[in-house]
Amino acid sequence: MSVRTQSSEQPADAVHRAGFACFVGRPNAGKSTLTNALVGQKVAITSNRPQTTRHTVRGIVHREDAQLILVDTPGLHKPRTLLGERLNDVVRTTWAEVDAIGFCIPADQKIGPGDRFIAKELAGIKKTPKIAIVTKTDLVDGKALAEQLIAVDQLGRELGITWAEIIPVSATANQQVGLLADLLIPLMPEGPALYPEGDLTDEPEQVMVAELIREAALEGVRDELPHSIAVVVEEMLPREDRPADKPLLDIHANLFIERPSQKGIVIGPKGKRLKDVGIKSRKQIEALLGTPVFLDLHVKVAKDWQRDPKQLRRLGF
Repeated sequence: MSVRTQSSEQPADAVHRAGFACFVGRPNAGKSTLTNALVGQKVAITSNRPQTTRHTVRGIVHREDAQLILVDTPGLHKPRTLLGERLNDVVRTTWAEVDAIGFCIPADQKIGPGDRFIAKELAGIKKTPKIAIVTKTDLVDGKALAEQLIAVDQLGRELGITWAEIIPVSATANQQVGLLADLLIPLMPEGPALYPEGDLTDEPEQVMVAELIREAALEGVRDELPHSIAVVVEEMLPREDRPADKPLLDIHANLFIERPSQKGIVIGPKGKRLKDVGIKSRKQIEALLGTPVFLDLHVKVAKDWQRDPKQLRRLGF
């Protein structure tokens, strides 16, 4: 078993490579945090609620000799709703189209049925190289980490997966994140850059704004509404009659929940919670877009949207 803990040297006459890699793993395995750490900026929504990512967010890592496009997929899981089935389809389609797969397994949790379920699926994808990434290493001591690395190696042998590499990383402590990029890049095909220098994601701004609002909305309602919130940005328009040096962007967005009883939870006593969501997400949106924003939020009921194909389509799934 070879575990990587130091940098790989690039030859002086290195060719340029560009390609797609995706991180897979059960919900809450640290995929989005890792994407953000590699890109160096927030492009994927993170939350300590499982099942937060719903869109395939692409983060773009620019290097002199390479461009690495990271596709962030939802966590694969046994689906209980139509939304769950759609999310799983997104994951499988993505796996078939990328140049390398990073399988994220948290260092602080024993390998469980969810990890095995994904590893079995991965074993069926023969041609794509796979790197095993043990995440959240800052949460464990050296002994526990060594045990997890051995367990990951054994899981591969058991299922007939040959890991191209096994690498321990901590995205929050920024340990070995650069090395992970060094290991992914040689697996990419030779070719020119696919995105302009400076682009960090190809996600439309409206989708990213909706994700930031949803992240802020989930913060406050951890246990009551795990993921029955969808956000749709209805419009984003520069306010007219503003002087050029004082622009203002008007954003109107709806937060959809599944039942009328959830409305009060999201709005909070005297509207305090919704106000907090507005303040928090507005800061993030202004940082993302680089312009002052007026944010208008409304909470609406879309009955049982996670199970209704028509509603799912309307909400962008």
